[in-house]
Amino acid sequence: MKESASLRAFSRQRSVARKLALQALYRWQINECPWQDLVQEFATAEDMPRADRDYFRELLEAICASRETLDAQLAPLIDRTPALLDPVEHAALLIGLYELAHRPEVPYRVAINEAVALTKRFGATDGHKYVNAVLDRAARQLRSDEL
Repeated sequence: MKESASLRAFSRQRSVARKLALQALYRWQINECPWQDLVQEFATAEDMPRADRDYFRELLEAICASRETLDAQLAPLIDRTPALLDPVEHAALLIGLYELAHRPEVPYRVAINEAVALTKRFGATDGHKYVNAVLDRAARQLRSDEL
C-alpha cells in the first residue's frame, strides 16, 4: 500500500510539472527567452510546491535546447508546419514527443495521456484529438517495442 501511495504522489508531481512546463512553453512560444528565465519565472507559480521541480526544469531545458530537432521529428507526423500549430497543441506535442524519444521509463501511454489531458484542459475544443493522433503515430515509430 505504501509503495502505491508514493507512486501516485510521484505521478501527481510529474503531472503538475508537465502542466507548468506546458504553460512555460506556451509563454516561450509567444515571447522567446532563455529557458533559465522560464524556470525562474515559474519558480513562484502557485502549483510549483506540488510539482516535481527537477522534472519541470529538465523538460524546459531539453525542449528549449532541442526544439528544432523535435520540430523536425514532428514535421512528418503533422499536416502543417510546426510553426502553424496552435501554441498549446505545439507545447503538448513537444512534451509528449520529448518523453517518447528521451524518457524510456515513462510508459508511452502515460506520455500520450498526459499530453492529451493537458490539451483538453488548455487547448482548443478538439485539439486533444489531434495531439492524440500525432503522438500515437510518434509512439509507433519511437516505442514500437512497447505497442
